[in-house]
Amino acid sequence: MAFLNAQERENLRNELKNLSFGAAKFKLHRLDKKGRLAYLRNNQRTGQWMTRFELDGLGTRVTLIERYEPTERGGKVRAQFELLDVVVEPTPDNRT
Repeated sequence: MAFLNAQERENLRNELKNLSFGAAKFKLHRLDKKGRLAYLRNNQRTGQWMTRFELDGLGTRVTLIERYEPTERGGKVRAQFELLDVVVEPTPDNRT
């Protein structure tokens, strides 16, 4: 399988931005057989949760950035995540 070039990475980013987190995660899992989940909802910045996929077969690294908002329903606090941005970048092996 060939590595993604800059235009294909931009198309992937635009496609993933319009999906929910679950749909984007499902699409990334099915996109590359050699791909893997690097980390899930890692919090390194205030108010931002990041999930990263390493798509080794496509030479691409995809990071989904979400915002967390706690909501209260029925006396219980529930987690509400909103997909803010998608970052698609090449891996060091991808020279296209």
